[in-house]
Amino acid sequence: MSKKNERIRVLFSFPHRLGAGRICYTAWQQVNGLAAAGAKVIACPASVARPVAPGVEVNSTLAWGRFRLPYRLVGANRAFDLHDRIVAHRLEKLKGRIDIVHAWPLGAVRTLKTARRLGIPTVLERCNAHTQFAMEVVRDECERLGVVLPPDHEHAYDAEKLRKEEEEYRLTDRLLCPSDFVLKTFLDKGFSREHLARHIYGYDEKAYYPGNEPRDPARGLSMLFVGVCAVRKGVHFALEAWLRSPASQTGTFSIAGAFLPAYREKLAPMLAHPSVRVLGHRSDVPELMRKSDILVLPSIEEGSALVTSDARASGCVILVSDAAGANCQHMKNGLIHRAGDVDTLTQHINLMNENRALLERLRSDSLEGTHEFTWTAAGAKLLDVYRETIEAYAEGGSTAQQPCQEQVVAR
Repeated sequence: MSKKNERIRVLFSFPHRLGAGRICYTAWQQVNGLAAAGAKVIACPASVARPVAPGVEVNSTLAWGRFRLPYRLVGANRAFDLHDRIVAHRLEKLKGRIDIVHAWPLGAVRTLKTARRLGIPTVLERCNAHTQFAMEVVRDECERLGVVLPPDHEHAYDAEKLRKEEEEYRLTDRLLCPSDFVLKTFLDKGFSREHLARHIYGYDEKAYYPGNEPRDPARGLSMLFVGVCAVRKGVHFALEAWLRSPASQTGTFSIAGAFLPAYREKLAPMLAHPSVRVLGHRSDVPELMRKSDILVLPSIEEGSALVTSDARASGCVILVSDAAGANCQHMKNGLIHRAGDVDTLTQHINLMNENRALLERLRSDSLEGTHEFTWTAAGAKLLDVYRETIEAYAEGGSTAQQPCQEQVVAR
């Protein structure tokens, strides 16, 4: 282990294309934030989509020069397994040079086993809720709506994927939970609090910042949704609440994101309302947020949706479910409703439409706290979690454990 006054040395294993979209962007920001916080990072992604911060050592596993192993050719599961084998092999050679391993799901079993054998503490990223919870809640809502997910959809029920992820849960010393919601889904499955570590995701302050144009209180309310338009994101709840509200008579609801075809077909009557604008995938999200009054995210399952922090930093008041994993407090810098509670979400839209003074107060208070969850702040918080994990490991050895027996039986 590094001495207390030395830089923490982390092997960061990521079985995807670092710096691409969605979780690949999150992992890229984590690597950069860790470097900024003073960690010595050895990044082992499958491949790299954009350069990382200076000083980060990058050793791709499934890319050689300009050639990248096509996941479609070998299959994602085989690619994840190959990545895991390569990282585990490299870890053997790095014994004595690594203080902690940070792994991501589905490509970590061998790496975690190797780290345990070598006496290196580990953390495993949880970019979503407990996988069993996520699969079941999405499956149930799809059945309720009559929407069929493609078999290869990331949230379609997959017993083998669940088995593999649960094995990773048991092998790691700590699961990294980016929100209280994620943490709760693991506690509900019987995991001990000591096995869970709370960290945060961030936002890019260079891209997301408030606009300078004054807002006309007489104009109609502008509501925005940003993200993949899938059942788990709750776009149907947002549409139903919007169309129930008088705000839909004078305002606009803009939806920026690509739809799952079966889901769009199911929502077609509501999407056809004249107040609803379906924008598709957009590259000008920061500007859309600066021009919108509120961002809505009524998800039934998330890790910690990046768009909620992006919106806050852009001066857009967030209306979110308690499953969105947002960094906010109800009636202080956002409005929170119980997942699936359309009545309450409708009331919140009405409140923002009718009480513009409250809207402006929430907007102002929301902007005040955004410095606490930039990607730089997130990197520093993650490094603190590493320190705590390393210290706990040194005091008592591995904390990897299974859920309590009663919970295992209850499943």
